[in-house]
Amino acid sequence: MLFGFYILLMLRVGRCADDQIFVTKTVNVGDNVTLTCIRQKAVSAATTLFWIRLVSGNVPEFLGGTFAFDHDGVNKITHITTKQEPGTFVLHINKAKLSDAGLYYCIKVDRLKMTFLNGTFLRIKGPEPDITAITQDFPSDSVHPGDSVTLQCSVLSDSENKKCPEEHRVYWFRAGSDESHPSFTYAHGNSGDECKKSPEIRSPQKCFYSFSKNVSSSDAGTYYCAVATCGEILFGNGTKLDIEVVSRWDLQKANTIIYLLCAAVAISLVVTAFLIYCIKRKSCDCWNAAVALQTNTETASGGQQSQQRYQDSLVYSAPTFTKKKAGKAGRRNAKAAEENCVYNTVRVQGSD
Repeated sequence: MLFGFYILLMLRVGRCADDQIFVTKTVNVGDNVTLTCIRQKAVSAATTLFWIRLVSGNVPEFLGGTFAFDHDGVNKITHITTKQEPGTFVLHINKAKLSDAGLYYCIKVDRLKMTFLNGTFLRIKGPEPDITAITQDFPSDSVHPGDSVTLQCSVLSDSENKKCPEEHRVYWFRAGSDESHPSFTYAHGNSGDECKKSPEIRSPQKCFYSFSKNVSSSDAGTYYCAVATCGEILFGNGTKLDIEVVSRWDLQKANTIIYLLCAAVAISLVVTAFLIYCIKRKSCDCWNAAVALQTNTETASGGQQSQQRYQDSLVYSAPTFTKKKAGKAGRRNAKAAEENCVYNTVRVQGSD
């Protein structure tokens, strides 16, 4: 980003000198730093020299200026001083801080012409970060547009051997498939949502940072948890967020399938109810027929038993006649008596 801004600035307002020098310089926190720019005496009194600093995310910062001819003026801003020395225009940083890192340019301006004489990328090396590990949790369930997603990042740090006075800060970046660089998404405060420390001696402290949002189809990509500490930025392993988008055709197809399933269930319920009705009706008819058959059987059996009992209770008696010889008159009387012979005694014998 710094180089891009540098090129843009050159195209718009100036050019580089033929002997332009660009170097990278690394110093430790607390070191004294001196940057030098060659000062050539100019015929015109309008020729001036300037030191500026470019820091990512900030506007160019003016640090000091002087004339091309000899001049005793001194510019001082906090712990940064610019002044002339024989044949040079120097910038001095007293006890460099992490915030002094940036791109420093010496510029010569002659009326309406601006020339970049040299550039120095100053890197301030601070203490080793006390961050030991950065881990990120991955969403386990599938994500659809409109869902609320929570991404979590855990930071392990050696809180007992803290080397940087400032608290570390946590940021979230997203790298989309169509983007060359991650874009800033969210920034946490100075403290974590929840910090835990093991009771064991010299055990690391673990802090959790969570980030929630309602996602849309454009939020797909890889999310990185970044921790800024001791002048460095440490990135986590990244969490890839895939958002499943259901097309209109798939939605209509799913609705059609649901309607067909509902219709099939309704038809099966109607058929089941009809079969249950038929089975119950048939069972009732069979039961009534069985009851009627049993009743008729019992009635017929009872009638036969009653008739048998009645027949068994009847006792027939008949007189016995003995024929004897008689005369004619006697035979006529006997014949008449034979014709008039009936059973005159019937006795019903009880069952007991």
